[in-house]
Parts: sequence; structure tokens; C-alpha cells
Amino acid sequence: MTDNRILTTHAGSLPRTNQLRALLAARSKGQSIDEAALAHAVDVATRETVARQLQVGLDIINDGEQSRESFFTYVQYRMTGFGGTSERPMMKDRLHFKDFSENALRQATAPERVSLFTAPRVQSAVTYTDAGRGAIAADCLRFQQALDGHDGYVSAFMTAASPGIIAAAMDNDHYPTMEAYINALAAALATEYQAIIDTGFLLQIDAPDLAMERHTYFQDRPLADFLEFANNVITAINTALKDIPKDKVRLHICWGNYEGPHIFDVPLDDIWPAVVQAHAGGLLLSMANPRHAHEYHHFEANDLPDNCNLIVGVIDTTTNYVEHPKVVAERIVRAARAVGDPTRIIAGTDCGFETAAGFQSVADDVTWAKLEALTEGAILASQDLF
Repeated sequence: MTDNRILTTHAGSLPRTNQLRALLAARSKGQSIDEAALAHAVDVATRETVARQLQVGLDIINDGEQSRESFFTYVQYRMTGFGGTSERPMMKDRLHFKDFSENALRQATAPERVSLFTAPRVQSAVTYTDAGRGAIAADCLRFQQALDGHDGYVSAFMTAASPGIIAAAMDNDHYPTMEAYINALAAALATEYQAIIDTGFLLQIDAPDLAMERHTYFQDRPLADFLEFANNVITAINTALKDIPKDKVRLHICWGNYEGPHIFDVPLDDIWPAVVQAHAGGLLLSMANPRHAHEYHHFEANDLPDNCNLIVGVIDTTTNYVEHPKVVAERIVRAARAVGDPTRIIAGTDCGFETAAGFQSVADDVTWAKLEALTEGAILASQDLF
């Protein structure tokens, strides 16, 4: 936090190189790859990604998730228990609009792309492995080395998956209930969460499940069933974070990082009672895209939890329109005025730009132009608010 300007950040994933996309996609399909080539590609991409974030002027930066095939399926390489293939349901809005669904399916089956609809299933007990501990340690070390010698940033964060998104997208053949599966995942993920904190980074938990699963896993079930799931996820996350200071944690919630109708998205008002229970000092919410741009009004009647910031999405990650800095500034200012305190606002993006290798709506060079617009807009908003 600062008391004289709006800080900037983003939601996590940033463009990968074509070589890295190809290697990660091949590995995700079970193909043999050159592990040394992958390690080298990740190292080079991480350094370049850090440098680009600093170049566009971001304040709170990360490693761009360069080492991970996606924001949640990477856990299959770090935990026991996963195998086979899940049958992830298509989002309800995609099914509702048939022409759109056909276009989306063609994109989803493109080569050199990691599929989030055919993730492994859990078939035995989930535990974090020694190889997993080595992998998260390597991620942290690589990012720290990429930061060495650089200044100009305020702080650094690393992302990790919510137990809820894994439980919803990676089918359960082992645990007696969804709640038991979520709790087991949270206990395993606690190792990763703590490792990120111990390295000195902020932890961001990516939890699209707290909104998106309403129109995905729970699309044909009552709202009450989904809200029970959301509360179970928050309880499990809080248990995993019990030894971690609240101000070191960000929680990212979204309705799915895809261009689509989104007519079945659950309103923020409905999930808010669960969200405010999270042990997190920052809540990152989508507020730039056309379906949720109005939800800053929510904060005119609902207070943020004590000691919690709003990381407001002011850049849409599903369109190649580059937002004008004045538009960005307007989005920041209206959120700040709804909250009532500009020192509790950080400007961010709705979601990541490449949440799975090869899965991106925004071109690489446009991504960086959007992030530059973000920092320019934050400067304009700061002049207004402070």
C-alpha cells in the first residue's frame, strides 16, 4: 500500500515463448521432451518476463508463470494421486450459444495448446512430493535470480492454485465427498503456499472456482449447492493459511478467463458472504470486462473486510482492444470512490493473459501495450485521487 499513488499489478500469467508453449503442450500430452531444453527455455523466459514488467512500469510483479503448463494442472507433477483423464463440463454459456461453442471448440483443440478440459483425475490419496517441493523451490529461486540486480518494483508475488479449482476440474475417483477432496488438496497445497512465503514473496491464490464453477461444475444444480462448495473452499484455504500473515496473501476470483457470453455468471453479491471470510489481505476481482464492469457499485453498500485491499481489474484480458489510459483511470477512480479510500485500491487485470500454455485471447505484443496502458492510467488516477 502507499498513501500517495495507485500501485499496479496483474493477475499472474503472461505470454510464453513459442518454444516454451510447444514444450509444455507436448509434455501435457504425455510426449517425451528434452527436460534440459525445457529448463533453459523457462529460465530465459522468466528473465525476459521480469524485465518486460519492469519496462512497462508495473509495481508488483511475478514470474509470469513461465514454468507451469497452466494455472492449476501443474499440480499433477508435484502431488501424488493423479492419473487418467477428467471430463470437465463445458461452461453453460458456451453450450447455450451453439455457433460460439463450435468456434470455441476449434480453438480449444488447436495444436501446441494445453487443454484444461482433459486434466488428470485423482485416483489415490493426494500428497505433496519431494519432487514437488523441489519444483516450487526451483520456481522461487529462478524468480529471485531474475529479480537480482533490478529495482523499480515495490514487491513481488507468486501464484498457486486454489484447492477448489483442482477439485472442480480434476475429477474425483478416490475421496468420499467433494469436501474431503478439497480438504486433502488444501493440506497438500499448504506446502506450496508456505514455500512461497518463506522465500519472501507475496502469495496469490488463484480461485476462479469461487465464481466460475457456478456456471461450470454446478451449472445444473441449485445456487445453494454452489455456495456450500464456495464456503468449503474458503474454509480449506483458511486452514492451509493458518500460519501465514493475512497481509502476505492475495486471492484472485474470476468468472472464467475466456471471451464468451457469460450470461450465466453468478453476481458478486451472491458470493460475497463467502469471499469476505478469506484469510487474504487483497482481493483481485474482474471489473473491466463488459459483464462485470458495473460491480464496483457493490462496494458502495458493502465494506471491504478490515485490513484488506481491492485489486480492481481495469484491463480486460480477453480482447485485443488496448484500453485508453483515461479509460483505465476512470475505472480506478470509480472503484476508489465506491470503496471510499484510494489507499485501499491497487490497479490490476481481470485475469492472466495465458492461463494455460497456448491458451490466450490477446496477442503477445498487445499484452504489453495493455500493461503499459495500465501503468499510464494509474498515474492519471493518482493525480485525481491524491
